[in-house]
Amino acid sequence: MIPLDGKNYAEWYLDIVEKAGLSDKRYPIKGMNVWTPYGWKIMRSIDGFIRDELDDTGHDEVCFPLLIPETEFKKEKDHIKGFDSEVYWVTKAGDNELDVPLVVRPTSETAMYPMFSLWIRSHQDLPLKIYQIVNTFRYETKQTRPFIRVREIHFFESHTCHDTEEDAQRQIDEDLSILEKVMDRLCLPYFLLKRTDWDKFPGAHYTVGIDTVMPNYRTLQLGSVHHYRTNFSVPYDITYEDESGEHKHVHQTTYGMSERLLGAVISVHGDDKGLVMPPDIAPYQVVIIPIISKKNAEEVKLEAEKIALILRESGVRTHLDNRDDRPGSKFYDWEIKGVPLRLELGARDIENEVITFARRDNGEKGTISSDSLVSGVRLILAEIKKDMRSKAEAFQASSVLPIGSLDDVPERVVTFPWCGSVECGGESRGEGHQDPGHTVSCGEA
Repeated sequence: MIPLDGKNYAEWYLDIVEKAGLSDKRYPIKGMNVWTPYGWKIMRSIDGFIRDELDDTGHDEVCFPLLIPETEFKKEKDHIKGFDSEVYWVTKAGDNELDVPLVVRPTSETAMYPMFSLWIRSHQDLPLKIYQIVNTFRYETKQTRPFIRVREIHFFESHTCHDTEEDAQRQIDEDLSILEKVMDRLCLPYFLLKRTDWDKFPGAHYTVGIDTVMPNYRTLQLGSVHHYRTNFSVPYDITYEDESGEHKHVHQTTYGMSERLLGAVISVHGDDKGLVMPPDIAPYQVVIIPIISKKNAEEVKLEAEKIALILRESGVRTHLDNRDDRPGSKFYDWEIKGVPLRLELGARDIENEVITFARRDNGEKGTISSDSLVSGVRLILAEIKKDMRSKAEAFQASSVLPIGSLDDVPERVVTFPWCGSVECGGESRGEGHQDPGHTVSCGEA
């Protein structure tokens, strides 16, 4: 493995994605990668956590068509201006030119909102809370990178409609509560940063970005929450009849996150040996490695199978590595894949009625009594999860430094007072200057 430090992060990242078998970039369209089994299992777990939280808060899952008519896409002028350079267009069907060109979904506001205008009639239809987990497509012209900068994006988005701006704001608060629960599963720290007017989502009243710090001290936006007020309901004529019989436009919000969540997990937790998977999303939480000699092969194999069965029946995702290979080679393979807990079993362990363990996150080793196998494994996995989040939070906290000016900026994420002008903001982002090699985040003075 390529060693990880702030300066070689990009090279390390590509190396780890390939060696861990998360994605295959050899598909013949740049930025549209193949999800391989191990990577897809992780992403499905993340999707599952998001789906559970949304279902528990009264959202209904839907699935809208991939293609959006140009006539609908262009109804909100700021929105089309924000996405015009990034969209894919379908202009032919077979040999026939289409009367109305179709946009391949970059995001779903313009697909959903014509339907919302049909679904919503009365105040009794509100709030409307739906979501979908789909792929979106944006022509990213910069250098692509698996999970972080791609042209086909695995994407979650929720869309809500409310009778008042205040109720829409309550939805924003609920979104942020859902976010914390999901990020706890991923052991990821994050910032909530309100975007400037020039950096907010096209058509939004305001946008809150969800950012985390990478090993190279740049921030990665993982998702965002948007309050629209009536900016979309007016052009799409989404109205309801209130209790007095008056017709009013709904207030709307959206909340979206993408496969960048997996990119962040790789980056924030990984090390020189490979991935370090949070227990909640690891395809395998435990891997069992039999330590076999000629004298005890059958006994160790049978005991290892017994242990694997007990853990699986208790709900712990477990893999028994019975390959005909050296233990050291197996250790190396599973360290790359980031399995949180490795159990080793040999004749001496059986004799002493223990199982040897090794934690992937910090390398700690020890033994678990055979008669407390399940409770011992669960306790260690809980400790791993807690320690991974604490370590990531400590790194993020140490990465953010306040400064007084832009004259001497350290290799960190920095905060500093901002006058509020566009020109000042442009200077802080390095516009017109060489890239300073770090992210600058400014707060309003």
